[in-house]
Amino acid sequence: MTEQTLPHTPGEQTVPADPPTGAPPRGRRLLRAVARWSLVAAVAGGIGIGTHLFVTAQDRTDLPGLATRSDGRWEFPTQRLPALPADAMRPAHPRNPAGIHHADLRDLLVTAPGSAEPDAKLTGDWTPASAYLAEYAKGDRRELGNTLHEFALRHAASRAWTMPDGTEARVHLLRFPSSGLTDLYRDEGLDFGSTTGASLAHAEETSIDKQWTSRGVPDTTSVYAYEEPAPFGDDGVQTRVAYIVAGDTLGMVVHEKKGGADRVPFHQTVVLQTQLLS
Repeated sequence: MTEQTLPHTPGEQTVPADPPTGAPPRGRRLLRAVARWSLVAAVAGGIGIGTHLFVTAQDRTDLPGLATRSDGRWEFPTQRLPALPADAMRPAHPRNPAGIHHADLRDLLVTAPGSAEPDAKLTGDWTPASAYLAEYAKGDRRELGNTLHEFALRHAASRAWTMPDGTEARVHLLRFPSSGLTDLYRDEGLDFGSTTGASLAHAEETSIDKQWTSRGVPDTTSVYAYEEPAPFGDDGVQTRVAYIVAGDTLGMVVHEKKGGADRVPFHQTVVLQTQLLS
C-alpha cells in the first residue's frame, strides 16, 4: 500500500498540565535507581535478530495488524506508518541524537480494531494533559502534572475505544523536546520498577507482567508491562498497563475489563503501538 502524506504538524507548543505549576515534590531517592532498573530488566525491551529484520524491512510503510488468530487477537486494520519529511531521520538514527519523531504525533497512534466503538472524547486528536493524568490516582496527579511542566511536555495525543466484550482500551502519547527529557520523566515522574510507581486510578496494586516478551518489539524502544493481580477490587475490573519509551515520546497503553482483561489483545496493542513509534 502507498504511504500517506503527512499532514502539517502544528508548531511546538506546551500542553497545559492543568495542575498548578511550580517546583515538584522531590521525594525520590537516587539509591532506588539501581534496585528499580534491576527489577525491570525482565520487561525492558530487547529483541532478536529475526524480528529486527522484520521491522526494518518495513521502513515507513504498512504494518499488518498482527494477524488475527484463534488465540483471542483483535482484528486490527493495517497500521500505516506516516511519511516523513524529506531528509528527516527516524528517532533512533545516529544523526538524530535527540530521538525526535518528525511525524505528526496523532499519526503515530495505533488505530482501533474495526469492531471497536470509538470513544467520544479521546478520538486520536490532540488532548490536554488532564486526559493522560486521569489514568492516575488523584493524589499523584498534581505531582505528575508539575513534572510534565518541568520537563517541558510539548503536546499529547490520545485514542480510546471499547470492544464488544467490554474491554476498554486507551492509548496516550506524550512528546517531550528530546529523548533525555522523556527518560527524566520516566525516572523522576513515573518512577516505576516492580510496580507502576505512580498509583493508577483504577488499580490499587500492580506487578510486572511476567508473560510479556519483546517479540515484535523494535530494539530501539523499551517496553515496561504491568498487570493488576487478582482480586481486582470491589468492581472486579482488572487493569493492564504498559509504558513505551521511544526517543522523544512516551506511550501509555491501558486495557481494562471486568473479570479480567485478556492478555493476548493487550500485548497485541502494545506491540503495534511500539512498532509505530520505532
